[in-house]
Formats: sequence, structure tokens, C-alpha cells
Amino acid sequence: MSYPKLPPLREVIAAHGLQASKALGQNFLLDEQLLDRIAAIPGKLEGATAYEVGPGPGGLTRALLRAGARVVAVERDRRCLPALAELDAAFPGQLTVVEGDAMAMDARELAGEGAHIVANLPYNVGTALLVGWLSAAWRPWWASLTLMFQHEVAERIVAQPDSDHYGRLAVLSQWRSAPRIAMKVHRSAFTPPPKVMSAVVHIEPADQPEGVAFKQLERLTAAAFGQRRKMLRQSLKGLPGGLAALEAVGIDAQRRAETLSVAEFVAVARVLSG
Repeated sequence: MSYPKLPPLREVIAAHGLQASKALGQNFLLDEQLLDRIAAIPGKLEGATAYEVGPGPGGLTRALLRAGARVVAVERDRRCLPALAELDAAFPGQLTVVEGDAMAMDARELAGEGAHIVANLPYNVGTALLVGWLSAAWRPWWASLTLMFQHEVAERIVAQPDSDHYGRLAVLSQWRSAPRIAMKVHRSAFTPPPKVMSAVVHIEPADQPEGVAFKQLERLTAAAFGQRRKMLRQSLKGLPGGLAALEAVGIDAQRRAETLSVAEFVAVARVLSG
């Protein structure tokens, strides 16, 4: 497949006078080979829709367009819009740019059923966006999530019980979906380089366990991990029905939250949902 000839990303950034905004949590990726590898993680995108948050100067956007995706990109930084308009002209009919705050957008309405969400997420909103997508009615409207996070956040998403990173985010990510770290990305790949390493997490939806309400699991994990060093009999004391639910499924209230498996949290949430 032939692609339009595009100037290097560094030239685009210079031509438009773009500098990554710390306030917007921006860090630009300029390595096009790396960006093509990220765009390949969801699988074949030819003819599919990709929803991107915070495209910036359009590095990942280019890669998604080259992969044949129809891209819906949400950008709140007006400085980046002229660079994205150039991409729109180079790939006619493939790119839709929406100006605004992704936190206030209805992604489902913009991207449509079956879209792949692929984004180098701004650090300051990444986790909130992820939890929002994970809380969708199940099976969700999105086909997969391929998201760049700080490495520590990525570790929290895929963490197993009895590990330092295991917590609420791991349970919410794993109870009805399958997350994995698809790629680690060195800080030197970004402009400007962040202080921490990054990683791309790929998440595919799985079947939801029966009889469990997301809101109950969310309340349960918030209470349990809100005082993670305390025994469950203490941390769940303020959750209506929490201690009775532990007893109903045979979980010792003297255990701590980080020792419970995802399946055990699901079992407790099922009782609370009944």
C-alpha cells in the first residue's frame, strides 16, 4: 500500500511552533517505527475505526491512518489543530478531528460500536479515562483498548494478588477483561522525555461473570483498598453488607485486601449485588 509523503514529525512540530504542554500532560512520540508498532497491537485495522485521545501533532494518528483505520481524534490543544488538518488533507475521508476535552466527550457516540481505542494518553487523565471505559455496559461498545501509561500505572493494571502494585485498578481491569503489557517504551522515546518509563497496555473484553453489578464491585474495591494495610473486617466495616458478604462466601475477615484474588472479589460483589 502506498502512503502520502509526509514531513518528519520534528519538522511538523517546528513548523507549527509546538511544544509539549506540561499542564496538558503532553509528551510527544516522534519515532515513526515505534508508532507503527503501537498501531499494530490491536491487530488488523484496515477499514476499522480507531478512537484516539490527545493526538498532539499526530504521530500515532499517522500510524493509525497508514494501517488503514478511520480515525476519530479528540484534541483539546488548539495549537495542534493545524498539524492535524494537514493529516486530514493527506488522508482524505479517513480522519475526523474533534476539538474538546475527552473527559467531557461521549466516545461511543463519536466513534461508534466496535471501535478500537488507541492512544498515547495524557498522563493527567489516563487512569480516569480507563476506568470510564471499563465501566461501560458489557460487552462494551469498544473492541479493544491500546493505551500508553506510565509504567507504574501499567503494572497496576496487570498486577496479581500479593504484589505491591495489586489494587483496585487491577480488579476493575481484570474481572471481565484481559489486560497485558504489550510493549515497554523508554523515556528517551518522548519529546520532552518524561521522568518515568512508559508502557503500552492492551485490553480485550471478556465475558462478564453473572450476577455482579459493576457499581457494587467498584464500591467494594474502593472500601477494601482504601485502607489496604488493615484487615477486611476494619476496611469493610463502613460498607453496608460488606462483612456479611465476606462470611457468606467463606472469606476470613482477618485477611487484607491485597491477598484476595479477582475471583474472590467477584464472589463478594455478587452477594452484594443480590
